[in-house]
Amino acid sequence: MHPHLETLLEIQDLTTQRRDLAEAGADRDVQESVFGLSVEEALGQIDEKIKEMAESLPPQVRNRYQRLSTRNPRFVVSVIRGTCYGCFVQVPTALASDADRNEEIRSCQNCGRFLYLID
Repeated sequence: MHPHLETLLEIQDLTTQRRDLAEAGADRDVQESVFGLSVEEALGQIDEKIKEMAESLPPQVRNRYQRLSTRNPRFVVSVIRGTCYGCFVQVPTALASDADRNEEIRSCQNCGRFLYLID
C-alpha cells in the first residue's frame, strides 16, 4: 500500500475518533471523573497528531486532503466490486482491476475522494 494512502487512512480514523470524543455529551463527565481523562487535553493531542501527519504529506496530496476533509468526513473511501463507496458510482474498469492496487494514490472521477481498492 502506498505510504501516503496509509497516512490518509490514519488521519481519517483520528478525525472520526476526535469527532466522537467531542460529541460525547453526557459521557464526558464519566470519562473525566471515572477514567481521569481530560477530554479537552485528548482533543488537543489528537489535533496535534492530525496536523503532524498532514504535514508529512507532499503538498499536492495535503492540499487535496484539506479541500476534501472540509466537505466530507470520509475523504478516503473503498472501492468494492468497481463501485466508489463515497458516491456509489462505478469507477472505470481499468482502475478497479489494476494489478498494482493501492500502490499509487487514486481518486474518484465523480466525487474526488481518495480511493482504496478492496476487491
